[in-house]
Amino acid sequence: MPTARYRDRVEEEVAVDLSPGRRSDAERRWEHIARARLDLADLLEALEPEEWEAQSLCSQWRVREVAGHVAMTPAGEPTTWAVVTGLVRARGHLWSFGRDVAIAWSRRPTQEIVDVLRATAGSRAMPSRTNAENLLLDALVHSQDIAVPLGIDHPVPPNAGADALLRAWRMGWPFWARRRLSKVSLAATDAPVVLGSGPRVEGDLATLLLLTTGRYAAALPRLEGPGLHRIVHLDA
Repeated sequence: MPTARYRDRVEEEVAVDLSPGRRSDAERRWEHIARARLDLADLLEALEPEEWEAQSLCSQWRVREVAGHVAMTPAGEPTTWAVVTGLVRARGHLWSFGRDVAIAWSRRPTQEIVDVLRATAGSRAMPSRTNAENLLLDALVHSQDIAVPLGIDHPVPPNAGADALLRAWRMGWPFWARRRLSKVSLAATDAPVVLGSGPRVEGDLATLLLLTTGRYAAALPRLEGPGLHRIVHLDA
């Protein structure tokens, strides 16, 4: 696929699709989201029962709850009213609400979670105060939250991964990746993507997504490059 690079004011290079008849960025992103959800459904459907109960990279969720969290959104859940009442119960603590609602939703049979995710993969439903960029990042990173601790190789598609990585780099709260990784540049080994400036830290898109979203313990052993010594403290 023909690609070009552009550089912005933070010295970033990302792949740009120049194929004839290129779809709009919004349409392309929704296609990436649907594909990520379907790929995750395939991964989940192949799991053994005990793997559903294994700890994910998310400290307060098992594989089951991570899968449920991803499946809830395209299914249009939680509803606005459920968000309001849930936040009241959580005393306004967003993280506690998000944790608890996913735990509750994920008590259903595992095959139902897979079926919901597959059936709604193309849904464009999303909670208020988010966007498709965040949904793509969420689907790709949470897929790794499941795959990595189970020892499953779950590659990230290059264009979708580049899009999500740039989002993680730029978005600020809650990751602040550009600030925390300001002493290095990040270079993907499976896509023409370079972010930041400084000595290089290299890894595949899946690993760089883990790094930029704060999964340091999982990411750092899978990285290499002359800049690695500048960020090893992040796992301290």
